[in-house]
Amino acid sequence: MPASTTVRRLADRARYDRATLDAILDGAYVAHVGVVVDGAPVVLPFACARVGDELVLHGSNRAGTLTSIADGTPVCATVTLVDGLVLARSGFHSSMNYRSAAIHGVARVISDPVEKARLLDAVIDRLLPGRRAQIRGTTQGELEATLVAALPLTTFSAKVRSGGPKDAPEDLSATGIWGGVIPLVTSFGEPIPDAATAPGVPAPSISR
Repeated sequence: MPASTTVRRLADRARYDRATLDAILDGAYVAHVGVVVDGAPVVLPFACARVGDELVLHGSNRAGTLTSIADGTPVCATVTLVDGLVLARSGFHSSMNYRSAAIHGVARVISDPVEKARLLDAVIDRLLPGRRAQIRGTTQGELEATLVAALPLTTFSAKVRSGGPKDAPEDLSATGIWGGVIPLVTSFGEPIPDAATAPGVPAPSISR
């Protein structure tokens, strides 16, 4: 395992298998991508989607961060899913249950228009499954204005915490303090139509 992806702090939480990585990426909507631009580190959020063995990112072809990625600058993409607040009987031992991943590598820029459109469609369907079939296709001008990059899932690590608090033994006698886990979930709310949506047009299905 490369030094850049070896988990040293709380190494028992480390995961290096693709099944864990894929599950984390498939549950994410946003990846934070770090890259050095003009000698300074920059970290920005991108909508993302895992497509096979790559993490797909996209944005304006005028964006400085994506331009650096397109030039072959090494990047680090991270994803974090928070599953719960872990409340111990002290601030020091309080924590979170989470699943996180860090991916290192050099992304490839997608130049083939057919592949580019396919990957953009995958991002749309990641945001809401089945949405691509409900909307118009991407125009040539939109394709040309969009930079699509794919980061290979070859150099990575994941880290997972689950379970309850790990209080100091002397704190367990504090019977008047609640300890445990408060789960956190991401869920869809009720769809809100915009002013251009005609009456009677059904909202997209948001069931999972």
